Amino acid sequence: MLRQLAIRNVVLVDQLELEFDAGLGVLTGETGAGKSILLDSLGLALGARADAGLVRSGEDAASVSAEIELSSDHPAQVLLSEQGIEVDSGEPLIIRRTLKADGGSRAFIGAAAVSAGLLRDIGALAVEIHGQHDDRGLLNPRGHRALLDVFGRLDVAAVAAAWEEVTRIEGELATARAELAAAERDRDYLAHSLSEIDALAPEAGEETKLAEERAAMQAGLKAGEALTGLDELLGGSDGALAQLRLAARRIERGAADHPLLAEALAALDRALIEASDAEDKIARAADALTFDPARLEASEARLFDIRGLARKHRVEPDALAELADRMRAQLSDIEAGGEQIALLDRELEQARLRYSELATDLGARRRAAAARLDAAVATELHPLKLDAARFRTAIVEAEPGPAGTDRVEFEVSTNPGAPFGPLTRIASGGETSRFILALKVALAEAGSAGTMIFDEIDRGVGGAVASAIGERLARLAKQSQVLVVTHSPQVAARAAHHFRIEKVHGPHGTRTTVRRLTADERREEIARMLSGAAVTDEARAQAARLLEAA
Repeated sequence: MLRQLAIRNVVLVDQLELEFDAGLGVLTGETGAGKSILLDSLGLALGARADAGLVRSGEDAASVSAEIELSSDHPAQVLLSEQGIEVDSGEPLIIRRTLKADGGSRAFIGAAAVSAGLLRDIGALAVEIHGQHDDRGLLNPRGHRALLDVFGRLDVAAVAAAWEEVTRIEGELATARAELAAAERDRDYLAHSLSEIDALAPEAGEETKLAEERAAMQAGLKAGEALTGLDELLGGSDGALAQLRLAARRIERGAADHPLLAEALAALDRALIEASDAEDKIARAADALTFDPARLEASEARLFDIRGLARKHRVEPDALAELADRMRAQLSDIEAGGEQIALLDRELEQARLRYSELATDLGARRRAAAARLDAAVATELHPLKLDAARFRTAIVEAEPGPAGTDRVEFEVSTNPGAPFGPLTRIASGGETSRFILALKVALAEAGSAGTMIFDEIDRGVGGAVASAIGERLARLAKQSQVLVVTHSPQVAARAAHHFRIEKVHGPHGTRTTVRRLTADERREEIARMLSGAAVTDEARAQAARLLEAA
């Protein structure tokens, strides 16, 4: 609900602060008094296009701020939250717009600077302005389907959930097909590479084992070369052992009793024992170092094959077995990919069938609700002097989506035999306002903003039609705040709050002011509206009767 509007330096307004209450409020005044200035100012605060011509002559800038009360679950609160703008619970929303004389403007929500586009979106959710050139609210077909759903108390949650399931499966299916296509391109490479690794059949740790074995055999080869001829040096007929034995025998024959020779003989015996032991160990070492050259060649060949295959696949040799397992799994996934896609295809078919059934049912219920809405609007047309007009809720097939497969648009025909068309292209300005009023009354609680503003909805009508307009505005005002700029005394008499717009001429120029009227001032203003500049007693009496009847 619009609580307050503060205007500074807009056209003929130098400084103005207005406070509004719930219910039906009217703004009246003589032609040219400046009613359009108020609507232009409010439009500026709600994000309308900034026009430098709105800045009061001689001033550098203009500003407009509006204080709006919103419920905690109001759609505007959701949008604010999505934009990261915090509004204290229970506090009114304050929106502000400044406009410089050079055309530059800034927009604020609370203390946060925002874009004019966001201000416009918030404003459209909080306040509906219905005039001849308004292109939002009921005149915007984008909101017609939602209004019809609220009118018909139609719950689209099941359809939305079914649509979400369809899109989820479609996404998974697209991903699975892309992955399978990429995997199919790698199938031949994987199969060939896996056959290479399987043919070699490397084992974890084998490369290290082969390298150690190869090093040992190469070291043995060198050691074996060093042992060549040692058996002849030690054990041959002219070898070291034979010479030692010969020396021992000579000492033993000729010098057994000499102490020193006896010691020498003992030393030779010990040398013979040690040399014999060395000969035995050399013989056994030679046997141990003896190997098949083919074995070394085979070990080296396998080692080089393992290392070469590892370099080819850019992995460590010990990781070849693990790589083979991964390739085997990839090939298995390729085989299973087709089965997964077939499963998803079946799931998608079922999900689409479920969505189609729910959307078809929702469409049928929408058409039934549309018939009720058309009938409700039709009953409002005659009292509003739209006897020849017809209204219909057109429902045509649209692209599937979370709200079903229906496109909804309100259409009118203003003359017998004339084709139906969008409200904005068929109806005149005055007819448009009355059609909107008829729709608003029929829709009642179907998603109205907290505040509705009607600009001269009674233009070109009077008498009973004006009374019918006033009665319907009063009915709407029981559910939402309604503000009306009017020239009709019948409408003004229905108001709970009455403001008069006046143009005042003074030493500092002409300015527009607005003031709330007392009960006596209301009667006088309605009398003026009835009789013109010269207010008669008869007009006052008629004004009193209108007020009493309201």
